[in-house]
Amino acid sequence: MYRTVRLACGIVCCSLWCAIASGADPAPVGRGATDGQWRYYGGDGASTKYSTLDQIDAGNAQKLKVVWSWTSPDEELRKTNRALNTFTYEATPLAVGTTLYTSTSFSQVAAIDGRTGKTLWVFNPEVYKAGRPTNLGYVHRGVAYWSGDGAERLFLAGHDAHLYAIDAKTGRLDESFGDAGRVNLAKAIPLAVNARNYTMTSPPVVCRDVVIVGSSISDGPQYKEAPRGDVQAFDVRTGKPVWLFHAVPQEGEFGNDTWEEGSWKYTGNCNVWTLMSVDEELGYVYLPMSTPTMDWYGGHRLGNGLFAESLVCVNAKNGERIWHFQTVHHGVWDYDLPGAPVLCDIKVNGRVIKAVAQITKTGFTFVFDRVTGEPVWPIEERPVPPSTVPGEKLSPTQPFPTKPAPYERQGSTEENLIDFTPELLSEAKSILEKYDHGPLFTPPSERGTINLPGWAGGANWWGAAFDPETGLFYIPSVTSPITVQLNAPDAARSNLRYVRSGPPLGGGIGGPQGLPLFKPPYGRITCINLNTGDHAWMIPHGDGPRKKASELAGRDVGPLGAGGGGPLLTKTLLFVGQGAGGRGARAEGAQNLIRAYDKATGKVLAEIVLPAPPSGTPMTYLADGKQYIALATQDAHIVAIALP
Repeated sequence: MYRTVRLACGIVCCSLWCAIASGADPAPVGRGATDGQWRYYGGDGASTKYSTLDQIDAGNAQKLKVVWSWTSPDEELRKTNRALNTFTYEATPLAVGTTLYTSTSFSQVAAIDGRTGKTLWVFNPEVYKAGRPTNLGYVHRGVAYWSGDGAERLFLAGHDAHLYAIDAKTGRLDESFGDAGRVNLAKAIPLAVNARNYTMTSPPVVCRDVVIVGSSISDGPQYKEAPRGDVQAFDVRTGKPVWLFHAVPQEGEFGNDTWEEGSWKYTGNCNVWTLMSVDEELGYVYLPMSTPTMDWYGGHRLGNGLFAESLVCVNAKNGERIWHFQTVHHGVWDYDLPGAPVLCDIKVNGRVIKAVAQITKTGFTFVFDRVTGEPVWPIEERPVPPSTVPGEKLSPTQPFPTKPAPYERQGSTEENLIDFTPELLSEAKSILEKYDHGPLFTPPSERGTINLPGWAGGANWWGAAFDPETGLFYIPSVTSPITVQLNAPDAARSNLRYVRSGPPLGGGIGGPQGLPLFKPPYGRITCINLNTGDHAWMIPHGDGPRKKASELAGRDVGPLGAGGGGPLLTKTLLFVGQGAGGRGARAEGAQNLIRAYDKATGKVLAEIVLPAPPSGTPMTYLADGKQYIALATQDAHIVAIALP
């Protein structure tokens, strides 16, 4: 059953997409949102998170105020069903004309008047009745927009593993698409069971009249057999299947030989759970893939295992692989590619390159020619530690980019321990010695290994932003270590040789005197010049446990950084919310802020107080000549800030 609550009418402008549908040249790739609207999760298909709007600038940013707040319809559902609990609210709305479109944590879709925050309509497919989705539960990040032939559609990849086509004007299912307005995404995936082990959390993307969908698959399996993370594409008008890209290559396909002992027959995951990017001019889609089943032990899937933890470029028309690069071989660290690849044009040594920059949980940025897949700067295969776990066989090397330098602290090593005082350092060493530890890519063990970064990063789903005018690339990240201990499971309940035990997300690693084990900053923003590959600046993002650290150190240690948070770039400023959803470090004093930064230096120019912790990546748009910035907060709201 699908309920649509019709409350009002929105005015929708779709000039760009109409131009594309009619055969006109698309907007230049990687130039950002150039018309005051925000039609993709990342602003444009290139995921630059950049807008040419400049009404809000360094001279007036401190005057920004919250001008409206929208309450998710999930709140009414929660009142009637206490079992409906959300992890956090990670959506970023789209802006088309004066209307915003967003999903909710329970896979509802809403249209909002961007001038007032008033709800225009709500579409409720009631997918929460299928039960709590796998992994993080009720988390959803947004919708995709398309227009053509006089129609305007929103595409929702729901928690029930169905793709919904919704009329953007009315909020009702467009029954000319698929099976009366929806397509079953689990149907083509072996072993997939809707919501329980196979779901959707991120929006699809549209490229050349094809809608492309990823998936979220259980990260805590009890069996080596699991659903594959195959990427699916459908005709944007009819919903008919167009292609399916095998995340684990099947017999006779390129890459099948990287799965030893027939492990390709049953290994799953390798899915795209995060955001994808598209190049309309080339007709290419860029897929950031994740870890195979299971995240921490690969004894059941020996070999490097393509296309796990790879950036894969495919043809939007037929799904054929154009090129790929595997960023982690035979992964056992949950180092999924966590954010959308950013498509950008850069100039390196006098040569203009159509590039793609992929951030990672490890703190590396991989930069390629997005047409050919050739690295912009050399990538070296370097030796890494072997595993001591029976049955495990790791790759002896891993790829290390020579440029840019890492933007996060790497390795659970002594030189990375907190060292404000000799006493703190000594205690930190004693804690470190209780675990296996070492440089980046030190593997999980039966004793327990500290991984730095951990599975929350480094970078994560909020991604990075690119300024096409300057070539500067902005990455918010967190320093979030975890412990990974492997134990043999109950053979009556699992056919895996080893599973992970120990603390949940965050790792539960206590440092000396209640401080973190490793050096700050624990949240940072790094600016990289992609024309040179050099770091331009890095700043701590937030305060962190500054008060306690200063007391123990006997001096003011300065801001320590605390949150990740998604970036928004405009022609004039960089905006980042103080927070990282439910992931990574938290801000000291639970600061509810979005900050405006000088793009050239990282200097804080304004701090705008919000009514709740920000949890979504911000976006910006123009409505009736006024620039707004909107973002989701952890209490299931979207707030908009603007000048008085």
